[in-house]
Amino acid sequence: MNMALVRPAGGRRRYGRGLAALLLILGLAFAGLGLMPRLDSSLAMAANANPSGLPIPRFVSLRSNEVNLRTGPGLTYPIDWIYKRDGMPVEVIEEFDTWRKIRDWQGTEGWVHQSMLDGKRDFVITGERRTMRLAPEMDARPAARLEPGVVGQLFECDAVWCRAEVQGYRGWLKREWFWGTYPNETF
Repeated sequence: MNMALVRPAGGRRRYGRGLAALLLILGLAFAGLGLMPRLDSSLAMAANANPSGLPIPRFVSLRSNEVNLRTGPGLTYPIDWIYKRDGMPVEVIEEFDTWRKIRDWQGTEGWVHQSMLDGKRDFVITGERRTMRLAPEMDARPAARLEPGVVGQLFECDAVWCRAEVQGYRGWLKREWFWGTYPNETF
């Protein structure tokens, strides 16, 4: 219900619209003259802080096999793309209320609801076929051969190698072989 259209009980009208209009005009005039008080810098920073309190940018993954990517942060914005891949890694690059602007490994950007994202770290193989190794060494025995586009979960990363799992196969991948981590990020 729009509160501007509601009258008080008993049909009595409240007066004061004139006073409100006068205060609005004075406020605009003072703002135009630069006489309005400025916000404390800590308040201004808090107003611009991301709603989750988590760092931006950051990697997360899709929580469902059907996630709508919208052109803006809300259900009224059109759906631009539908992701059909649970666990696909995406990068959160902006936040608004309960909506997250994400970027995928191909550079596509749009907005999804936070409930469609999971904090686990996943990856997608890029480039060519890659060999997951049983140890973080190029001459270690192979654990699995992974095609481009394969999605898996990350457990830890050092400067060069990441321990991962894909469909029950565990091993190590060079971080340059996939998308889903930042350069020199360790966890």
